[in-house]
Amino acid sequence: MAMSCASNFLRPLQFPKCPLLSSKSHFHPRPLRFPTQTTIRATSALILDSDLSTQHDQAKEVDFFACPICYEPLIRKGPLGLNLSAIYRSGFMCKRCKKTYSSKDRYLDLTVTAGLRDYTEIQPVRTELFRSPLVSFLYERGWRQNFRQSGFPGPDEEFKMAQEYFEPAQGGLIVDVSCGSGLFSRKFAKSGTYSGVIALDFSENMLRQCYDFIKKDDTLSTTNLALVRADVSRLPFSSGSVDAVHAGAALHCWPSPSNAVAEITRILRSGGIFVGTTFLRYTSSTPWFVRSLRERTSQGYSYLTEEEIKDLGTSCGLTNYSSKIQQSFIMFTAQKP
Repeated sequence: MAMSCASNFLRPLQFPKCPLLSSKSHFHPRPLRFPTQTTIRATSALILDSDLSTQHDQAKEVDFFACPICYEPLIRKGPLGLNLSAIYRSGFMCKRCKKTYSSKDRYLDLTVTAGLRDYTEIQPVRTELFRSPLVSFLYERGWRQNFRQSGFPGPDEEFKMAQEYFEPAQGGLIVDVSCGSGLFSRKFAKSGTYSGVIALDFSENMLRQCYDFIKKDDTLSTTNLALVRADVSRLPFSSGSVDAVHAGAALHCWPSPSNAVAEITRILRSGGIFVGTTFLRYTSSTPWFVRSLRERTSQGYSYLTEEEIKDLGTSCGLTNYSSKIQQSFIMFTAQKP
């Protein structure tokens, strides 16, 4: 989740998330019967044991979900599919370390700390901010709308732009990392463009908000849309298993953008597409005296320049970089070779 005069820049810094544009994501399953095998896509298929139609409670390997500790594929027990009900009623276990994972509050917790009883971990302030119930509730009820003042075109236009970049990934699995309350996850699912959509965020309360929005829309309840809690720097997917990754207004909120982009590169298949948006620290046309002001008012967020974003993607092995910029808004895309 993340996160043209000086006054316009300062406003989003108070509300960070974290059109014509110029070219520039205990093991107690319930026994169920599975009459048929469901295939999502070659890169995101469920690999099933034979004769499932005559067996109950069979273990199944999910070749895209992986243990966030050792990255080994997870064994799944429960109903097939990526929809909310199927994921909620399933249990998962790592093939190697045997750690178990299950759904909580309608989202699947695939963090390293999932299931721990005594250990707690405090994240950076910008991360903890979006874990709060209040900010999660307000995100689509006024918070996100403020981004327009920094050049963000608005969710509908941003979705349209992202879909154009994601055209090579149509029919595949898309992960919406730092999805927040699922603003774009829901749009991706409703589009029918993808075989599966995974809405992923570290914030428990953002995922609860996403679930509430989904339940209010009858068209989404049975779609291949799953809610997953995970760390963007430790993504719970097998290497090369994902067709597309989206990160809307998120990069500036990540504690380590370099680790996150490296992880995104790892999980993308060859030819996979990464699309992200964020606030720029400044652009090439920003006056020098405004640049110095923005350097001092970053408030601990990772506001980068376009050159830094491109350099970061290249260093992580991504190619075919391109971007569109308007004021402090940038949408960038890159591809895994």
